[in-house]
Amino acid sequence: QVQLVESGGGLAQAGGSLTLACTASQSLRRYAVGWFRQTPRKEREFVAAISWGGGTTSYGGSVEGRFTISTDFGKNTVYLQMNSLKPEDTAVYYCAGDPGRIVTTTLSPGDFSSWGQGTQVTVSS
Repeated sequence: QVQLVESGGGLAQAGGSLTLACTASQSLRRYAVGWFRQTPRKEREFVAAISWGGGTTSYGGSVEGRFTISTDFGKNTVYLQMNSLKPEDTAVYYCAGDPGRIVTTTLSPGDFSSWGQGTQVTVSS
């Protein structure tokens, strides 16, 4: 099972940007990778996903147009570029992977078999 490690979280001001990275212990060429986020009072929310070939992406409605998911297969890393950040983007962000998962417009945590430990993103107003 692939091991995933997130990095890049931290503090940003509203309107600012952060880039998260999800680095895998092995090649991601056969994995769909997703980003989810969670706050203490909410269920884990789908943020974005990218197909194992990198050709298909999907975004949650609250981030579409502001966040971009991309891959660097050479570095076994998936990135989440977050622009125009809002205080409501504050959460722990998790990356998740699943071999052969088809990326559709709606994905849930149960669709992914491997998870990272999460990285905190805090956006101040």
